[in-house]
Amino acid sequence: MEKIEWDKKFNIGVGVVDKAHVKLFRIMKKLLEISEDTGTYPHIYQEGIKYLEAYSMTHFSEEEEYMRSIRYGGYARHKQIHDNFRDKTLVSLKRDLELSSYSGVAVQRFVGTMSNWLAEHIMREDQAIVGRDVGRKGYDFSSQAATISKALNRTMQDVFQVEAKLVNTDYKGENIGNGFYCYQCYDIEGGIRLQLLLGMEEPLFLRGVSRIFGMQTIQQSEVNRAAWLIFRSLFQDMGKLFQAEAEDEFKKENLLTKDEFRKDFMKGYPCSLLFSTKLGYFVFCYRSWRVRNPKAENGKTKG
Repeated sequence: MEKIEWDKKFNIGVGVVDKAHVKLFRIMKKLLEISEDTGTYPHIYQEGIKYLEAYSMTHFSEEEEYMRSIRYGGYARHKQIHDNFRDKTLVSLKRDLELSSYSGVAVQRFVGTMSNWLAEHIMREDQAIVGRDVGRKGYDFSSQAATISKALNRTMQDVFQVEAKLVNTDYKGENIGNGFYCYQCYDIEGGIRLQLLLGMEEPLFLRGVSRIFGMQTIQQSEVNRAAWLIFRSLFQDMGKLFQAEAEDEFKKENLLTKDEFRKDFMKGYPCSLLFSTKLGYFVFCYRSWRVRNPKAENGKTKG
């Protein structure tokens, strides 16, 4: 399993903050390591998660105290993000752990999601404390390709019962054969608009039809509806990866032809990944942008 590692790009130049971030990454790395040991007892995971949560809350308090000490103008908004993570994100993640009885796989999912959140938060919000705009337009998740890959592989197993192997971290829009394409938009904290663009080859689609409808073939008149249902299932799972606060209504217009897919792809996706399965290729693309008025933007597509 790919390890979670601290990166010097996360430093903001404030000792108490940087030291805490280093320690958080160290705790998460240790949790991943013990989760690989199938002989580890659930109560050990439980204690590890409890420690990670407690230290995270201590860090939030210290970081908020520092922001107050320098009279940081974005303090109220930044504190609200911390509060939302504590009251919503952590609650949801811990519920999943409890339902799984703290299995190793669930712990890996927990740590993967939390490391994604922390990396994005540091690059987008914490850097702003010291006046840097690094990532303020939307954090580039391409640096988290390994974590995204693991989360997507779990989704592919749930929906298609196949494993997905990441084969290209810089997909350029090459044809993947006869397939189906779709997009969906979300709102995530901090006034960020998120768009995912997906593509799957026809054999994968047919596996989805078999899984969802219990049929090996499908009438032509039902193809679009079947594709819509399969993509809806995928997007619901992926929204959790990015901890989306709101998801646009998923409409039949979200389905794209190959030409529409290529046209949208050309708008630029900082994270564009190509996965291989025994049933063909799967494309995952991500982009984001900041909106001035999230409520006004809500419901708009392909921003």
